[in-house]
Amino acid sequence: MDLHSGLAFWLVKNKMYDYFHPLDKKHKTEIAIIGSGITGSLVAHELCKAGIKVSVFDKRTISTGSTVASTAQLQYEIDVPLCKMVDIVEESVAVKAYHASLASINDIGKVLKDAKVDADYKNVSSVWLASYKKDLKLLEKEYAIREKYSLPVSYLEEKDLKKQHHIDAPGALKNNEAAQMDAYAAATGLLQHHLAKSELELFTHTRIVKWQEVKNGYELQTENGHTIQCKYVVIAAGFEAGQFLPKEVMQLQSTYALISKPVHEKELWPERSLIWETKEPYFYMRTTADNRMMIGGEDEEFKDPIKRDDLLREKIRKLEKQFHKTYPDIPFETEMAWCGTFSSTKDGLPYIGTWPRKKRMFFALGYGGNGITFSMIAAQVIRNILQGKKDERADVFSFERKRKK
Repeated sequence: MDLHSGLAFWLVKNKMYDYFHPLDKKHKTEIAIIGSGITGSLVAHELCKAGIKVSVFDKRTISTGSTVASTAQLQYEIDVPLCKMVDIVEESVAVKAYHASLASINDIGKVLKDAKVDADYKNVSSVWLASYKKDLKLLEKEYAIREKYSLPVSYLEEKDLKKQHHIDAPGALKNNEAAQMDAYAAATGLLQHHLAKSELELFTHTRIVKWQEVKNGYELQTENGHTIQCKYVVIAAGFEAGQFLPKEVMQLQSTYALISKPVHEKELWPERSLIWETKEPYFYMRTTADNRMMIGGEDEEFKDPIKRDDLLREKIRKLEKQFHKTYPDIPFETEMAWCGTFSSTKDGLPYIGTWPRKKRMFFALGYGGNGITFSMIAAQVIRNILQGKKDERADVFSFERKRKK
């Protein structure tokens, strides 16, 4: 399936990682990672650092699936607000999930710094706007529960929001613990870093079509009939991981994004914050290192790639209108637009770990708007499990996590 269409900005901004290396013979490795996007690259990084032999496989050119369509906003806030999540899962689970997301933002920055990967990582503030006056009750509840559990948050009244961020809205929650990055540069940079040190093997245009658990591991087969023997498999293929799962665990969504022509820095909004809103589906916005504005949203249920793509022109108009409603005095002229498909879950949480009673196939499924921060968590959790270390986050994000009836 085409995971995105249109002109994705990251492929224009970066030189494509032109690496062509299909598997053409029998192969043996300790860990086989399926998927070379930001999730697969973070998992590979953590395992390589731990001295584990890794091979990464992708049916496409490296990191050209969902990663190039990502707007790469790193926020500890999860798509389901904490005050609502506690009604779906056990409160302790929800709170641990939020704190894990918070920690992962700085962990990503440290990973990129340590590997000397320039992915335009930048710490910024995050502003969550009340779309309507009635949404102030939601903000108040969310503010109270974040305060209760020592999560960074401040409440902006209407006048303070106008003064600090030049936005006319009933109110907002704000924190200074968010970040943004270039997901494609991060993914390809991490893979190149370990490839140059001969710490992993990387295979492109290699589609896995069969797999079976064997004694002490897995045996995979490519569409060309080559076999891969490994002790463990990590599925880092986003919603395309569905073929490896016994049943469907996610809902597919179509999403749309635009990027503007560059403007003078003085024309951008205060603090260059990540800005999003309470209404669903929510509208969001960020800036880039070269002073462009990236906006997105207008999500809807995914039906098929053709119907998704046919809506692009209409979505461009709606997103531009929403931007001008938020910042009427900032010039926004669309230069590129794209649409993509992503997955979400009912509780807003990812799935990390093994399927019950299948202990040698790991899943790193960072579904929802927090895919990258969830991917960082997945990489650390899987590394810890393979090293025999206890990680309480494994229970928080497992397929068997506790949900309220």
